[in-house]
Amino acid sequence: MRHFATALAAALLLALPALSAHAQNLSVGAADTVQPVLQAHKGKQVTVRLTGGQELTGVVREATAKLVMLGAHTGREFFDAAVLLETVEAILVRTKQ
Repeated sequence: MRHFATALAAALLLALPALSAHAQNLSVGAADTVQPVLQAHKGKQVTVRLTGGQELTGVVREATAKLVMLGAHTGREFFDAAVLLETVEAILVRTKQ
């Protein structure tokens, strides 16, 4: 029984960094626009809300002056999307696990 408890405690300690990997900080500067905020989250998961109210969740692959490429969409993991930056109303970032 002690080995099981020790193994369980060790597994939980090893899992903690993985659990917190999805939580991230969101910060913006006075002169920031959508593009640098998305670029700062390159390789991380975000949700973008578009002007029509639709939300897309995925990993930021690239953010240029006109487009953001999102990959690994929630529910559509085998698809990437190129989204016009001018249609992005909001960027949602999970900050707590």
